[in-house]
Amino acid sequence: MIMPLTTTRISPDWPCQVKTPGSYDWERSAAKWLRELVPARYGSYPALIRHPVLLARHAQIQVQQEVRVARTALQTARAELPRLGMPEAVIEHTIKLYAAELLQLQHIARSVRAVTEALVERGTQR
Repeated sequence: MIMPLTTTRISPDWPCQVKTPGSYDWERSAAKWLRELVPARYGSYPALIRHPVLLARHAQIQVQQEVRVARTALQTARAELPRLGMPEAVIEHTIKLYAAELLQLQHIARSVRAVTEALVERGTQR
């Protein structure tokens, strides 16, 4: 008798560094990835190590702040950088850099939400 394969549907935003929910050791891979998103000192706090959902929550807050910073830097670059003596070519490059970073951070934020939801779901199934 052939057993059907069970698949867990995951978000397209699921980070490639994190194993599929339900697979062996996936929570550990999630925690490792989340620790990379927060300042190093937070990754060593016992409560955050023992409770990946708390770590995920902190990572969400951290990434939200980084999105705000990148958005502010992008919105103010054209007005502020000339006053700092930056040449036009540097300003244009910097604006592109901030725009790309903002897109990347928004993707990371979606990935953190997907991992958080999976961790919360795992916790409610125990």
